[in-house]
Amino acid sequence: MKNKIKFAFLAFAMLFSWSCTDLEEEVLDESLTGNVSEDEIITSVVAPAYALLPRLFLHTHLFCLQEISSDEGILPARGGKDWYDGGVFYELHRHECLPENNKIKDTWNDLTLLLSRSVSAIEALTPLAETDASAKTFLAEVRGMRAYYNMLVLDLWGIAFQKEDPNDLSIVLRGDEAVEYIKSELEAIIGDLKTDVGPGRLTQGGAYALLTRLHINAAVWRDPYATSFNFTDADMDKVIEYSTRVINDYDYAMSPEYFDCFANDNHTNKELILAIDQRPDMSEAHNRMCYWSMSGHFYGNPLFPGGDGTDGGAITQEFYQSWVDAYGDVDPADADCRFWWERLIVPEDSTIAVEDFKLNRGIYRGLQVGLQNDGHKQPFHTDDEGEYFLGPMRDYRRAAADAYVDYLLEINFTAEGSDYNRGYRVQKYDWSRVSHNGTSKGEHDLVILRLADMYMLRAEAKLHKGDATASLADVNIVRASRTSRPEVTPPALTEMNIDILFRERGFEFYWEHQRRTDMIRLGKYEDPLVEKTNSDVHKRLFPIPQTAIDGTSVVEGYLIQNASY
Repeated sequence: MKNKIKFAFLAFAMLFSWSCTDLEEEVLDESLTGNVSEDEIITSVVAPAYALLPRLFLHTHLFCLQEISSDEGILPARGGKDWYDGGVFYELHRHECLPENNKIKDTWNDLTLLLSRSVSAIEALTPLAETDASAKTFLAEVRGMRAYYNMLVLDLWGIAFQKEDPNDLSIVLRGDEAVEYIKSELEAIIGDLKTDVGPGRLTQGGAYALLTRLHINAAVWRDPYATSFNFTDADMDKVIEYSTRVINDYDYAMSPEYFDCFANDNHTNKELILAIDQRPDMSEAHNRMCYWSMSGHFYGNPLFPGGDGTDGGAITQEFYQSWVDAYGDVDPADADCRFWWERLIVPEDSTIAVEDFKLNRGIYRGLQVGLQNDGHKQPFHTDDEGEYFLGPMRDYRRAAADAYVDYLLEINFTAEGSDYNRGYRVQKYDWSRVSHNGTSKGEHDLVILRLADMYMLRAEAKLHKGDATASLADVNIVRASRTSRPEVTPPALTEMNIDILFRERGFEFYWEHQRRTDMIRLGKYEDPLVEKTNSDVHKRLFPIPQTAIDGTSVVEGYLIQNASY
């Protein structure tokens, strides 16, 4: 059995048409016979349970639910119209979502489809697993991924779906029942998982990492509207136990260069515990984590004049200010390697060879320097030797001819605050070297779990148990690990409390689809922000899409809308 799941093997015959709203999934109708090996059969059954992950992690699906609703991200209607999309991003940021919000619906459809495919794969693999070792391993993986998908559904909507037979109606679980079901599934499969199949598949370490996340969030998921959450010693002890297993028992290691976790060659980065391997099917891979935030006249590769950004989401003033407050008179770029990595150094003659062109990484501010041309998607200027000219970038696409790509901090939903140059931008992932349009063919793995989170969640559990000293030590391990640029290795902290921990999670995991969950758990989600004053605790959960409720209306009371919607 090959270690990598070969999505290309599936073609499109294996991508079934499932119902995302009625929860009455179809049964696999493909024959498990023919001129293919048993290993190929097993792989083809498993692949659909993984294959939609790139779509789930699109900038406009799970990512925007987790980031635009938080203190890290905001997306106004650029220029008064671009990205308005019926106000769905305003709803997310203001915590005023409606059941018709299509970003919520798209994410729901992704997750229910992944759950459906997982159930069908489990049914097909179960008899094979009795005699075939590969089938047994893959069965454990799919059950584990189903548990992960249910964790996301529980986090976003406060429910989980239990189902074994594709012909049965899913059982809807809430609160403690949902938590216990997911926990039992993960605990049951750990012994059958492998330890060394790479970040693109679920491993033992990945399952323990998911259990760590489950137990740290269990208090919220049991009682999402609570005035204060009950972080029990039993849960926190499990967080410490499972995170310590991941840290000590497997071959993971902190990355000396922070941004290497998000590089085009991060497939072998030892900090990654679970990630979406986009290499097997480049036609489905995407570069949206790079493309979305950057200017519409920002180009990531000299070979592709059509590969530009789109002026989407930006960070909030509040999130930027948290960096300023942490480092005082020192610019965050000069204090913390996680904030900025300057790689595009302009030579004296202002020209650069293709092989030397590298984009800066991190949080972009102010006037941007880049490739030069005479208009949007026009050929880049070169010298007689074919090297490319660098200089201040004019915004030919979005603004007047004399305007430059010059990012300003203040961003809001007013006409002025929505302009294309408003808001500092994020370039955390490496720009794809093969994407001709900036959006497609992402070369990097999309990170789901990495080792830093195990230290940080263990630190949080220790803090909830009253051991601030031990918590501080774990956070400082993460900070001290970034040694590749020692002049900007974050200095050790001297104290720890919930506010500092929350700030540190923002510095370490910004733009990694975790912030909303962190804010709720650490008591920050109702805090006011620019363009957001809603403090209703019921907005911690999103509305169940109206299409899903309507689609199950034949079963009275099956899906009950969340409170306040």
